[in-house]
Amino acid sequence: MPTQIQRKHTMYHSTVLDADPDTVWATVRDAMQILDIVSPGDLDIHRDVSWVEGGSVDTVPARYDFKLTLNGRLVQQEIAARDEINRTQSYRAVAPTSGVARYEATIRVLPVTNDPARSFFDWSRTLDIAEDADLDVVAAIIDVMEKQTDAVRDHFAKTAQ
Repeated sequence: MPTQIQRKHTMYHSTVLDADPDTVWATVRDAMQILDIVSPGDLDIHRDVSWVEGGSVDTVPARYDFKLTLNGRLVQQEIAARDEINRTQSYRAVAPTSGVARYEATIRVLPVTNDPARSFFDWSRTLDIAEDADLDVVAAIIDVMEKQTDAVRDHFAKTAQ
């Protein structure tokens, strides 16, 4: 296995956004909106995104599914926890797919103390990679994930102009 991909792969990314915390939170708490932001056009890693089993943006837990453009595999995830006051949301994979045996992530939006028109955004993730994983597919997924926080930053930079 390449050294950059470990069996338990953890990722942490953060950025400052050019939007106030309430505006950012209203967008990123919705899985459908954040998937649109982090997978636009040529970076698209998903298609056919939808809430399933009665899930919705205001329901927790809430399941949503999408297919990876990389290999057409179904990804089943759910919003597992949400804290509206502290603006945090955790989600996880419901079933293994594409070499990822387990996936958990948390996004968080914090105010920038000295600039209320901006926010601090962070995204932490843990992936357990299956023993029989296609490492090229896993590497491609991780490569896309590495760029997603920048996509969130760029999205809010465009809306601020």
